[in-house]
Amino acid sequence: MIGGPLGSHAVRPESRPGRFWTAPRIVLALTCLVLALSWVQKSPCMDGNWQKNMQYTRYCYTDVLALYYAEGINEGKVPYVDHPVEYPVVTGYFMGALGLPVHSYGESHPDINQGSWFYNANALVLSLFAVATVAIILALRRRRPWDAAIFALSPILLLTATINWDFLAIGLAVYGLYLWVQRKPVWAGIFFGLGAAAKLWPLFLLGPILILALRTGRLRPFWSAFLATGVTWALANFPVFYWYHESWLRFFRLNSERPIDWGTFWYVGRYLDGKWASGGAGDQGPFQWLSNNIPTLNYVSYALFGLACLGILVLGLLAPRRPRLAQTAFLVVAAFLLFSKVWSQQYVLWLLPLIVLARPKWGAIIAWTIAEVGYLAAFYAELIGAGGKTVIPEGLFVLASTARLVTVALLFGLVAREIWRPELDVVRQSYDGLDPEAGPLDGPEAPWVTGFRRLFGLGPSKEAVAAGDDAHADTDTDATPPPPLALKS
Repeated sequence: MIGGPLGSHAVRPESRPGRFWTAPRIVLALTCLVLALSWVQKSPCMDGNWQKNMQYTRYCYTDVLALYYAEGINEGKVPYVDHPVEYPVVTGYFMGALGLPVHSYGESHPDINQGSWFYNANALVLSLFAVATVAIILALRRRRPWDAAIFALSPILLLTATINWDFLAIGLAVYGLYLWVQRKPVWAGIFFGLGAAAKLWPLFLLGPILILALRTGRLRPFWSAFLATGVTWALANFPVFYWYHESWLRFFRLNSERPIDWGTFWYVGRYLDGKWASGGAGDQGPFQWLSNNIPTLNYVSYALFGLACLGILVLGLLAPRRPRLAQTAFLVVAAFLLFSKVWSQQYVLWLLPLIVLARPKWGAIIAWTIAEVGYLAAFYAELIGAGGKTVIPEGLFVLASTARLVTVALLFGLVAREIWRPELDVVRQSYDGLDPEAGPLDGPEAPWVTGFRRLFGLGPSKEAVAAGDDAHADTDTDATPPPPLALKS
């Protein structure tokens, strides 16, 4: 009832004739229920009449409605053609594909609220992407269907599902993971490329795939996915890049010039700089100095993320067994958010499906969820305060921001620990020690891995191997190919 692998004497639900409510269908139904409640929760803001900070006091703010007007779609402006949209091109295409018909219909029916229609159309499609994401998680975890309930029942999904268009990239990226498991690296790359053309973060999935390819010594699947990702991203971007180059540059320039965002690591550091400054007004701590020198901040942020990725690479190569793709993918995306100067409220959705696949244990995820919801409440209070009405002291907002950073770092550490100690990985336990995400890289490790680990004192010595002792200490049990995964329902 509460999940886990079936026992050897259990009767599988599909073998019971007439049984409809199997675990996957229950999880899908719960997802639809939570998304319906999310729509209700956002309903006070749907008419666009945001008076007295109601979008913050009722937690119903959404960029979808705000940008319908800010990007000029309500006036019939075509994204990138008539107005430089601040998002990557697939998101801009999506905004125009739904927004321009709504505007056209509204022109002939002046009695309708165009903003409300636009939001509802977006909410419907984004919710379909969310349901598809859960369905893919279920397909990837047929032996552990209740893991997907962590995603389906999450308050994060309830509060942030339609704040922005992030589920476009999430749905495309997760389907790319599914195609990778299905041993279709080119198709996986195509969907990674489409996801990256909606939000750039799906590009980060190529790094974890490279780690797995290095450990197996089979680079061809990686290069297939890499080239397919690059070509797809380039083709999606080409029309805007070629004909409306200045509009295309808007996204990159905006992210280059943006100052330190609310609630980031850099924001907390700048606050502490102000508290710890011992001299006069001319004294500046390092975070305040970086806040005043954005180009340098960009380089420092990229450098820290690069160092984190290097650490993940070393961890992945030195681990006793090849890490699972979801584990390393979570680490890379989490590291990016921890060191980024921008951390919008809806970015939390990027981590949700990855942590469900990487470490489906409720305890730490619940703690992280509480911190995220607490941060959202503090963030909206801070936005009200920015308008001149103080709601909470600045220190309380910094505390909420710190709690979010700490819980994400905690999840990072727990996932890294299970990579280093694979016997703690409950997913491997359910799959008889095998890796259900290996896809085209399933099979034995490359011979060089044993020697590389031995350099750090982690493998058996040459003398022990020669003597026949512990000769198989580094043998990856994934060398025995698992039975094909029945991923199709």
